[in-house]
Amino acid sequence: MISKLLVSAALAIAGYGLWKLSALAYYILFSPLNKLRGPKSTSWVWGNLKDIIKADNSVLHEQWVEEHGKTLAYKTWFGTPRLFTTDKRALNHILTHSADYQKPEQVRYSLSRILGEGVLFVEGAQHKQQRRIMNPAFGPGQIRALTETFNVKSLQLRDILLNEAVKAASNTGADGNPASIDITVWLSRMTLDVIGLAGFNYDFDALNEEDRPSELNTAFNTMFQSSQQITLLGILQGWHPIFRYIPSDQSRKIANAQKTMARIGRKLLSDAKAVVRADVEKNRISASNEKTNAQDTAGISIEKSSLKGRDLLSLLVRANMATDLPDAQRLSDEDVLAQVPTFLVAGHETTSNSVTWALFALTQDEEVQRKLRAELRGLETENPTMDQLNALPYLDAVVRETLRVHAPVASTIRIATRDDIIPVEEGYVDRKGVRHDTIRVQKGDSMFIPILAMNRAKDIWGEDAHEFRPERWESPPEAAQQIPGVWANLMTFIGGPRACIGYRFSLVEMKAILFALVRAFEFDLAVPGEDIGKRSVIVARPFVKTDPGPNRQYRLPLIIRPHVPE
Repeated sequence: MISKLLVSAALAIAGYGLWKLSALAYYILFSPLNKLRGPKSTSWVWGNLKDIIKADNSVLHEQWVEEHGKTLAYKTWFGTPRLFTTDKRALNHILTHSADYQKPEQVRYSLSRILGEGVLFVEGAQHKQQRRIMNPAFGPGQIRALTETFNVKSLQLRDILLNEAVKAASNTGADGNPASIDITVWLSRMTLDVIGLAGFNYDFDALNEEDRPSELNTAFNTMFQSSQQITLLGILQGWHPIFRYIPSDQSRKIANAQKTMARIGRKLLSDAKAVVRADVEKNRISASNEKTNAQDTAGISIEKSSLKGRDLLSLLVRANMATDLPDAQRLSDEDVLAQVPTFLVAGHETTSNSVTWALFALTQDEEVQRKLRAELRGLETENPTMDQLNALPYLDAVVRETLRVHAPVASTIRIATRDDIIPVEEGYVDRKGVRHDTIRVQKGDSMFIPILAMNRAKDIWGEDAHEFRPERWESPPEAAQQIPGVWANLMTFIGGPRACIGYRFSLVEMKAILFALVRAFEFDLAVPGEDIGKRSVIVARPFVKTDPGPNRQYRLPLIIRPHVPE
């Protein structure tokens, strides 16, 4: 009996596999994207994917645009075509029609292993619901209130680096320079502390290296590091759910870490709810003492228009408990819990990575570093407000230029949920020499959103588009005004309904860190600039090309000296 069931199951799986392969073959043969010009496939299995993985930054993408034009198609698995375009009108159409262009199943599965089913994972009506509740927590007023947390942790990092610099100075190398300090480690710890406190009032205390990592920190690191391992089984699991039932050591580690995060998340959520209820009761009693008419106090409640709180999770809970919110729009506890890992990843890795590349850029131009330091030291406070940080023009230009040249996430992918006609700003010629003014896509077609390539496009930013030059922001090019980005005419935080909800949080935190560190230190690169490479592992990470072995450590070695005013 059991053997018959096994045979039946095997036949069912084989039949399903053949059906999927035949559907894939039909799609590959008849996709309208086949008509587009593009690079020749270098592998019948990988298409051009390995070329993209091996390439540095967006250099390969820019080369394709030069050879084939702004609108083209390259090959993915087994010759499947994927749309690639740097046409501003086409990208605007794709990003603003988020219901028609969603994250592919493989991408959503990979995200879910790290983020759960939070706002970065969900689509359609569920995304709108989560976004609607979360928006108030990321408004300017709320970020203004969190700036003090950014400053406190930035100053703590400054003091730690001062001690590290003193120790490094006593350990000079053969060249007479102090020992190098890997800044990526310290920035990662600092931003983890920030998102713990500002995100959900949880103290990771990651900057205190004397203590053991917290349970949540350990779980997060386990899940994050395990998810970075690319395996054949992992690829198959992204391709179809049936493979997700196959056990593996990687899956077990991720599952255990998810259980730990869920358990701690439930405690954090319970605490946040208790704080909100206590505040409501406190307000009710206070109002009761001030008013003699009992009818005036009967309506004490939480309203979305009067949100106050110390951390993002508390703000989210307040918004979700608001009495003027229809029940149909409320999030379940599971939906609220799903935002905890989302806060961790989006508010931790991206910001530390951005500051890392900002410091790298400053080591490559002494005059830019000197000019920035002079502006920062002109503000006579160690604890600037958000408004004071935003009023520093050269700091703003350095941050903009960093996020233009060194966008943390170089690209993203979307898939068409229906047949569509995409308008273009510039017509293109297909493989047969026929000119087109639109791009025809069918349901299931995927498209590559070239974030970094758009940020470095020479036809937008000029011939020096690859150079780090903050002065360009004194007069941004007119062509950049059409870029469909939510901030600074850049694609870094993309645009449309799926634009990064926490971009204000990231920008102010980044400015606070640079304010504290560049005022206090002079930074030099410990190796030649050309020895620093960049590889995208969720975010673009630096590594030293001359480090031995195939699995190089991601690091940025800096020589850090305390600044002595002249």
